[in-house]
Amino acid sequence: MRNFTPSAECPVRNVLGRVGDKWSMLVLMTLHANGVMRFSEIHRTLGDISHRMLTVTLRVLETDGLVQRAVYAEVPPRVEYRLTERGESLMPHLFGLVEWAQANLAGILASRRRD
Repeated sequence: MRNFTPSAECPVRNVLGRVGDKWSMLVLMTLHANGVMRFSEIHRTLGDISHRMLTVTLRVLETDGLVQRAVYAEVPPRVEYRLTERGESLMPHLFGLVEWAQANLAGILASRRRD
């Protein structure tokens, strides 16, 4: 693919626009590492995400079929999140990016200091 024009048919813009934001990859990595989690557990694990932003991020990931939300009829209601099969299939690709980031962070930070 050589043309990245804005359209719904460009998979790069379409998919990366959804999972390439500040929080989506971190939420996916958190769910992969910890398995089934409740909202408050995800929030505690990430630490600096607002409740509103976590809600929005989980809804987007659920809409795209990467995260499954299960609501249990209890008092109080229990809601759990887990990766779907599609979400799990994304993980090896995210791990590659994480490994690259870890290997190159020192050099990137040094380049930033020079500028």
